[in-house]
Order: sequence, then C-alpha cells, then structure tokens
Amino acid sequence: MSRLWARFAGLFSSKNFVGADKAGNRYFKRTEELDGIMKEKRWVMFKGEDDPTSIPVEWICWLNGQRKSAPTPEEMAELEARREFVKLNIARLKKEEEERMAKEGKSKATSIGKADGPDLKSFVQQFPDASEGDIIPEASDTQNEVRHARSKETEAEKNMSYRFKQQPQSSEPTGSGESFRPGTWQPPS
Repeated sequence: MSRLWARFAGLFSSKNFVGADKAGNRYFKRTEELDGIMKEKRWVMFKGEDDPTSIPVEWICWLNGQRKSAPTPEEMAELEARREFVKLNIARLKKEEEERMAKEGKSKATSIGKADGPDLKSFVQQFPDASEGDIIPEASDTQNEVRHARSKETEAEKNMSYRFKQQPQSSEPTGSGESFRPGTWQPPS
C-alpha cells in the first residue's frame, strides 16, 4: 500500500514539463526507480478531450522512447512547413493530371488506379484441359464461363485422383510435384 501511495504522491511532485504541441497538448517526464533501476516515464496531458490522433508524429516517437530528446519548437515549425509544401505539391500534381486528361479527351469520371473487372476468359484458358482433344467453346456470358471453369476443375480433380491411385504407395515422400497432394503422406509407423 505504501508503494502505491509513493507512486501516487510522485505523480504530483516530480513531473517535469518538456514541451507543448500546436494543438495545446502538454508533455511531461519523470524519472523513478523501479526494482533498483532508474526509468524515465513520459506522458501527455491532452487539452480538452483525450484524442490520441491530435498528437504529432514527433511527439509520439518521443513518448514511445524512439527519440531520446523531445522535439524543439524550431524542429516542429520546420516539419510543419515541409508538410505544407508536400500538400501544395500534391494539389499541383492533381491539377496537372486533370489538365492532361482534359487535353486527351478523357472524362474525369475515369479514376486512376482502378482497373476493369477480371478477364475470366483468359483466366480459364490458362488451366490445362482434362484431355488434349477438348476445345474451349466461346461463352456468351460470364455465368457460362464460371460454370465451364467449375466443370474443368472437377474433371481435373478426378483425373488427378486417378493418377494418384495408380502410383505405388511408399513409406517415403517421393514424386515429381504433379502428383503431390498436401496432407496425404503419413510417416511410417
């Protein structure tokens, strides 16, 4: 109980103000002894509601011990100016991209980075057929392509299980890879 009381009393007596950020959050540190080892405790006192998203990255690094010294006001001002410069560059690049798209005659509705749906026809054609003589029929819609792909999978599974049953059973794992089936080999007993 006395140890708990000492810690509680230590909160008010030995805290050192380290700095404040732009949002008004204040940062403190205290050095205390735990099990014979001197440790530095760091914490933040929020202005208003406790909102961890209002803490700048530099102060988060200091709180977590990734930085030995707290960020200075000059360093914070420099980093804020750099962030503003990056935001301006992003806005300028977006404007240039829109102008380029307008010159090419493309609409603004086309978003960058988004692709059309998957090409199922080419996806299905990359799988080997169950037998060499099969011809892939032209499917009229996506549903037919999906059904065709499922039937090929079941035929391929049947063909694979037939090949697997024909192989002699061995106590050692062997094979070229085409007959490998996960979870089928058991060590000799």
